[in-house]
Amino acid sequence: MKKKFWATFFISIICFSALFAGAGKYLSNKEPAISAGEEDGIEEAFDDEDEILVLLMGIDDNDGVGGIKAVKEKKIKGENSHKPTGMRTDTMILGKYNFKTGEITLLSIPRDTRVNIRGRKNPEKITHAHSHGGPYLSIKTVKDLLNIDLKYYMTVDYLAVKSIVDAIGGVEIDVPVKMRHPDPYIHLDPGLKTLNGDESLMYLRFRSYKEGDLGRVKAQQIFMKEFIKQVLKPKNLLALPKMVKTYYDYVDTNVPFEAVMKGAMSARKIDLENMKVATLPGEGEYIGPTSYFLYDEAEMRILVKELFGEYLLSE
Repeated sequence: MKKKFWATFFISIICFSALFAGAGKYLSNKEPAISAGEEDGIEEAFDDEDEILVLLMGIDDNDGVGGIKAVKEKKIKGENSHKPTGMRTDTMILGKYNFKTGEITLLSIPRDTRVNIRGRKNPEKITHAHSHGGPYLSIKTVKDLLNIDLKYYMTVDYLAVKSIVDAIGGVEIDVPVKMRHPDPYIHLDPGLKTLNGDESLMYLRFRSYKEGDLGRVKAQQIFMKEFIKQVLKPKNLLALPKMVKTYYDYVDTNVPFEAVMKGAMSARKIDLENMKVATLPGEGEYIGPTSYFLYDEAEMRILVKELFGEYLLSE
């Protein structure tokens, strides 16, 4: 089986914009979509938190063997844990959304980051955590790495990418370099283009940057902002039903429904120009024959305190 490098990072955007923003604009333009009393009920159900911190993950479906459906089947009934899923995360982002201000903060964690994973004898790439124990083990791994209080996750497989991008009419991107690869097939030329679903996959999974994986992370972040801009356009309210269907088909999450709805009602406050986007500091390095991303401990602590200080745990 040939490995596919599906860059499904923007599960975060499907959840944050397609649900929070798309649903929010839809609800705010319908009368009465939610009555004042119902909205107050939502606030009361989640009134102990002004914002939500979520681990956002994308996975490959291993050539059609199940993706999110297969992950859900690995869930251990009655427990916050999974049996080994055999599926690594292609991308991992820590996302924070403030319900009062509409502020979004995203921290990309390179998939090759070398970390300790609970239950494993030796350090491994952070992408392996989901394979060994699903989303809850991934949460624990990120919690241990960053020393933060993390409870929630959202995971989506790559099949959501084509569906959402095509539903909103494409995403305009200035392709920075000539992108070519035989398998998986990638064929994009430099320049400003409106990418459809298939072309977006090509752009997102392209890896041959001078900066290596960090170059790919930067490209993902650019796509992220442009995708949100497109979703927020009024014409894409018509795509909301398809986006919601995609959410249910391809998303696995433990985020409370009340939080999703509270986010939707605050979507009009989102300011894309002030969205904070960062990457875990460090650099790539080989240890033996294996390539890792080695994070800078001191710089990481400074960045985490700046972005997520209110979630820091005591040492």
